[in-house]
Amino acid sequence: MPKQQTDHLFQLIKSLSKAEKRNFRLYANRKSNGEGIKFLKLFDVLERQKSYDESEILKKAQDIKPRQLSNLKAHLYKQLLKSLRLQQSNNDYDIYIREWIDYAKVLYNKGLYKQSLKILEKTKHTAERHQKPVLQYEIIEFEKLIELQYITRSIENRADELTGEANNLGESIASARNYSNLALKLYSLYLKVGSVRNKKDMLMVSQFFSSHFHPPRNISQCSFYEKLYIYQAHVWYYIIIQDFVRCYKYSIKWVELFRESSDMIINQTDLYLKGINNLLVSLHMTRYHSLFKQEIDYLMDLPNQENIPLTDNNLLLYNLFKYTHLINYHFLEGTFTEGIQFIPEINSFIEKNKQRLDNHRVLVFYYKIASLYFGSGDYHNAILYLNYILNYKDTSLRGDIHCFSRLLNLVSHYELGNDDLVEYQIKSTYRFLYKMDNLQEVQKYILTFLKKLTRIEPHELKNAFKMLYEKLVALENNPFEKRAFYYLDMISWLESKIQNRPVQDVIKEKALKEQKK
Repeated sequence: MPKQQTDHLFQLIKSLSKAEKRNFRLYANRKSNGEGIKFLKLFDVLERQKSYDESEILKKAQDIKPRQLSNLKAHLYKQLLKSLRLQQSNNDYDIYIREWIDYAKVLYNKGLYKQSLKILEKTKHTAERHQKPVLQYEIIEFEKLIELQYITRSIENRADELTGEANNLGESIASARNYSNLALKLYSLYLKVGSVRNKKDMLMVSQFFSSHFHPPRNISQCSFYEKLYIYQAHVWYYIIIQDFVRCYKYSIKWVELFRESSDMIINQTDLYLKGINNLLVSLHMTRYHSLFKQEIDYLMDLPNQENIPLTDNNLLLYNLFKYTHLINYHFLEGTFTEGIQFIPEINSFIEKNKQRLDNHRVLVFYYKIASLYFGSGDYHNAILYLNYILNYKDTSLRGDIHCFSRLLNLVSHYELGNDDLVEYQIKSTYRFLYKMDNLQEVQKYILTFLKKLTRIEPHELKNAFKMLYEKLVALENNPFEKRAFYYLDMISWLESKIQNRPVQDVIKEKALKEQKK
């Protein structure tokens, strides 16, 4: 698991593009004093380093004294941010609008109130046009401050106008805030425990959702962000309770909300990408092959659309979702061996972005990669990637991934004939699942089966596989057991053992039948 801690200044410098570095040097060279030359020297040294090394900095830039380094680093960090802000002001409406609010403040401080109000009025329309309600509200509050202290026009009409705008916006912002809080809490719950495991979990999540979600009287009259956060909250709720049909219903609403407003795709590309991601998740889980293929083709072509601003953050999200759903596509089609060709590219992506990817994302990638190898019959590499997860100590993050990794690890060792290791690990896996409160019927059956498997005579194996197969098929549609089959397709594995065929051939055959329906 990659370490997340590093020197923030070094991390920022390493994230810069060639154009950003060139623009920073132009910006820095405007400073002709000694401090300006020093922080540019520090930048040059850090830019050439492969890993942060303070002793090398002092060796390469000998005019920088050890006692100066801390302050100089802070100064360089601030100047880099200023340079980046200048570069991004024409491409990011939040920065652009805030910049004009700052100009209005400068004029206000000079006592040029009419000029300040003129800028604020123009900027407010820009904020409204690009659906930036919080900035719009901030501008209105600034206008009220000026009108409250200085008589600049018909105060009576102006007061009614501003208070009316403030009240309407305030209500809309408060409503959007409540929905976004709910969506965030549900997402946090999902990261901690994954999907519901039993009636107790279902009751807890359902009560939480119903007590916190207050539907609007008329959703058509809601603002863009109110609608967005309503859809987000429902998507996370239905993912947690594993109702992927309804999850699809709200994820498509999320995506269509953006597609009906192309300006918002430009303004909030990150949220649009997340909507597409959740749409693809729901299509994958409902096994909707044709629509999944259509949406992933759209996602793959997204960088070619001229109106999509792929900032560093957007590009990170884009590649994260692209690789996730490329793997999911091969899961869906049963083409595991074909999917393996992307693993070096995915590993390169993880390594390149190890300081920016959260551990949750990396854990999911490792599990998906392990599953690809398992499906292709490469159990050695499956175990290699599962070990990355098993050796990660913090099991509070995606406990479900940790639990199913242990089960997949056991099955992989069985396939390799590591009987002694299987027997040893069954006990520790059982204890782990029990401790995590994650021991369900599917898992009990699998563990009991594996425990006996090493002692079953070869001629009795097929019957043993059939008996477990019948038990698991009976649980496949149980709402509290079916999540096990999303993570670990034991039924297809058992079918492959019964039919004496590779597991990916079994899954591929099922995929072809599903597509003909």
